Amino acid sequence: MGITRRLFGGTALAAMLLAGGAAQAQDSVRIALVVKALGIGFFEAAAKGAEEAAAELGSVEVIYTGPTDTTAEGQIEVINALIAQNVDAIAVSANDTDALVPALKKAMQRGITVISWDSGVAPEGRQMHLNPSSNPLIGNMIIKLAADNLPEGGEVAVLSATTTSTNQNIWIEEMNKVMGDYTGIEVVGTVYGDDLADKSYREAQGLMQTYPDLDAIIAPTSVGIVAAARAVEDAGKVGQVNVTGLGLPSEMAGAIESGASKSFAIWNPIDLGYSATYLAYELATGDAEAAPGAEIPMGRMGTLTLDDNNEGAMADPFVYDESNIDEFKSIF
Repeated sequence: MGITRRLFGGTALAAMLLAGGAAQAQDSVRIALVVKALGIGFFEAAAKGAEEAAAELGSVEVIYTGPTDTTAEGQIEVINALIAQNVDAIAVSANDTDALVPALKKAMQRGITVISWDSGVAPEGRQMHLNPSSNPLIGNMIIKLAADNLPEGGEVAVLSATTTSTNQNIWIEEMNKVMGDYTGIEVVGTVYGDDLADKSYREAQGLMQTYPDLDAIIAPTSVGIVAAARAVEDAGKVGQVNVTGLGLPSEMAGAIESGASKSFAIWNPIDLGYSATYLAYELATGDAEAAPGAEIPMGRMGTLTLDDNNEGAMADPFVYDESNIDEFKSIF
């Protein structure tokens, strides 16, 4: 049976890992699920999926860990501690594309399997990357969700996470590529809430003040979309400004009910954590190899096919609205 442990950053973490490592059962595969920051619902759900995969695979220990804030420095500290513990695999959702590479290269040099998932690292810092969905499909989805409710066109703005968030930046780039498909839709600005609820709330308020005719806020981040919906409700602009993007059903149910959000999308984070753990296991045990064209099993999620950059997509994003939110809000 898998064992999920929550660990914290700092010097104490390294000491705890070193002390605890000696006591670990050596016949289990230890897979560290490193998240952007602890305390975020999306990643808590991913940890449930990792537990599910561990239970299916057997003899797998999942170490759920991450920094206390969304910084590359915090993740590097966590990764160095995991190297010292000599875990079998590290699966990381990165806060920065390039900053983690030296630490992750050191891990691979020590024989540790390294993959990224959700938010990737540069190819030299990992063996493969698991995208939650196809980046072009996600980019198209977030602008489509806004445009579907603006048949006559209108002004939309983007509230993203951090300026260095790999996944958000790629999705916005892909969104901009298909803007010509949505006649009359104008993106008037992009701001960053750093995946902090209070800052995201203030940035959303700022958007509505700067652009009084704003019709929609697109937040491709589970923290930002909730904060933006609350800002719209508090500003009395429900029905005027539609909040959409990527969010969790459990956290967005109230916004759907209030009308602050007509619809949003997300992949299933439980499936994502499940798939990342399964893939890390396959590579760490030598049952699969990360190479272009490789097809790697993901249990109940099927098979991941890697492209020339050793990247693959798990599944298409799914749209949530008033017709299905009650079904999913208790799941994640």
